[in-house]
Amino acid sequence: MDVFPLPIARIGIIGGGQLGRMMAKAAKRIGCNCVVLDPTPGCPAGQVAGHQIVGSYHDPSKLRELAESCDVVTFDIEDIDAETLIQLAHEGHNIHPAPTVLALLQDKLTQKRALVAAGIPTAAFESMPEPSSAAFAAFGYPLVQKACRGGYDGRGVAILKGPEDDAMQLPVPSLVERFIPAEKELAVIVARGLDGDHRCYPTVEMCFRPGKNVLDLLLAPAQIPAEVAAAAERLAVRTVEALGGVGIFGVEMFLTHDGELLVNEVAPRTHNSGHHTIEANVTDQFEQHLRAIVGLPLGSTEQLCPAAMINLLGAEGHHGRPVIRGMAEALAIPGVCIHLYGKAATAPYRKMGHVTILSHDIAQARQQAEVVRQLIEISGENHP
Repeated sequence: MDVFPLPIARIGIIGGGQLGRMMAKAAKRIGCNCVVLDPTPGCPAGQVAGHQIVGSYHDPSKLRELAESCDVVTFDIEDIDAETLIQLAHEGHNIHPAPTVLALLQDKLTQKRALVAAGIPTAAFESMPEPSSAAFAAFGYPLVQKACRGGYDGRGVAILKGPEDDAMQLPVPSLVERFIPAEKELAVIVARGLDGDHRCYPTVEMCFRPGKNVLDLLLAPAQIPAEVAAAAERLAVRTVEALGGVGIFGVEMFLTHDGELLVNEVAPRTHNSGHHTIEANVTDQFEQHLRAIVGLPLGSTEQLCPAAMINLLGAEGHHGRPVIRGMAEALAIPGVCIHLYGKAATAPYRKMGHVTILSHDIAQARQQAEVVRQLIEISGENHP
């Protein structure tokens, strides 16, 4: 019989946003303590963890302080100093997913090249270190331009349907890829343990807010044939196995009108497409990630109930201290579960929380999600 001293592990989390917050909550459930590194005092994850190092994700001394004070280090954001983490890993510190995997995925171009090298189907692309209208025309419209570095939550992506959209181009080193007129956009969360064991969550369907490239509505399970869902899960596992690393990975895909599955992007962290697992699955993605990185057995990914999830975004034109409207009305709807992230200030389209709606019928869950979206508004005190 295994015997564990408490706390089971002291986990360092680079990044103090909502993903770190939900990870810190899960850590407490399984007997782990957390230390958060984030530049904002009292960040969402720091509020829950209780111990925060205030500092930049790119400060080598702060990253070293975190690594030396914890048993294992992980992250909730990709835009961090991977080179320092690689050095710390070489010195023997436990960092998962591996910093080498993080470094590869941080750059959208090296990520794409790795997918192609592994035989993973993806949209045709080419490097564009100096974007220009002439280069776009030579590649051909419609196209998607992605900044190689720093893109997150819809930022760093421009969809150009023709020369008339060239004013939207991003003036940074990029890649361009074929625009895929997808039948659906899907995601699969894959967990991989220290022993190589892997578990796959059921395929989900993602609907994005037009023009903002940010997830608006998620349906779990995806409304697709069972054989397509199974193929998506196999492709996601192949992708993660090819990349290596330990922890949770979010694999985003396109399902084309011809029934082909193409991997869009891979995130080496817990993912917005897995938030519903907190209520809807036996083991949620946050606990699963922690199990993986500390060497505990991976949990069941079985989904107990259909679910829909919406992001709660800051209202357009609103800034300052958050003010939430419609919360009581939303909570009066059976199956509604609200998560607020504890962010001190709102901004237009900033993720301020999410709502999961459980129902025995996925169509009803979606309908109730649409009602909740209309009920809840997060505005700001500074708005006139």
